[in-house]
Amino acid sequence: MLAIIGGTGLTQLANLEVTRQLVVRTPYGEPSGALTFGRMRGREVVFLARHGYGHTIPPHEVNYRANIWALHAQKVKDVVSVAAVGGIRADLAPGMLVVPDQIIDYTHGRRSTFFSRSDRGVTHIDFTHPYCEALRQRLFRAAAAAGEPILAGGTYAASQGPRLETAAEINRLERDGADMVGMTGMPEAALACEIGLCYAAIAVVVNYAAGRGDSARAVRLEDIGAVSLSAMARVRAILDQLAADQA
Repeated sequence: MLAIIGGTGLTQLANLEVTRQLVVRTPYGEPSGALTFGRMRGREVVFLARHGYGHTIPPHEVNYRANIWALHAQKVKDVVSVAAVGGIRADLAPGMLVVPDQIIDYTHGRRSTFFSRSDRGVTHIDFTHPYCEALRQRLFRAAAAAGEPILAGGTYAASQGPRLETAAEINRLERDGADMVGMTGMPEAALACEIGLCYAAIAVVVNYAAGRGDSARAVRLEDIGAVSLSAMARVRAILDQLAADQA
């Protein structure tokens, strides 16, 4: 079954035929909200709003472990994360969609592993390629079928939030090799890897990062909503095609 984690701008799926909601208890506390089950293109899909259905949970306070555990407990195999980002690379303009292939983690203090109290000894995972390539390829096929342009590849910098970054911080991220910056990519991707889920992301560029483009002097927060609204309609079209591609 396919799971979709919606971020800023995607707190519900208008094209999901809802069949039920389920409150899941986990060993790691409460998820961001109830899991919403439904059908897209005749296939079962489960949706979770990362920031809560009222968009009330800031990125640094999301219970990522509970969210991922809850989806895994429902026999989910594939997880698509939808996340808003700021474009660092010059060609990543507001409104563009990207399927990243790498992550750099700048977060701190988040509960970031299922193995913190393991009785099996120290456990490591291979995180060389943080996203599931099979699911990334399915996203590209879905985007092509939906007629929606989407960029392949890019490095996602996961910042702590909830504040946006300074121009100097963005300069540092660029020197480190980051192409875009968001606040929710980690530890979500690593947790999915730890628990054996096939995880990929659609990054929605909703603004230029600080010091870039029309954010050279300041990030125009008032413009983000309109950009997000338009872009998320395109994301839903891609997800609709992706649901039909389930085995």
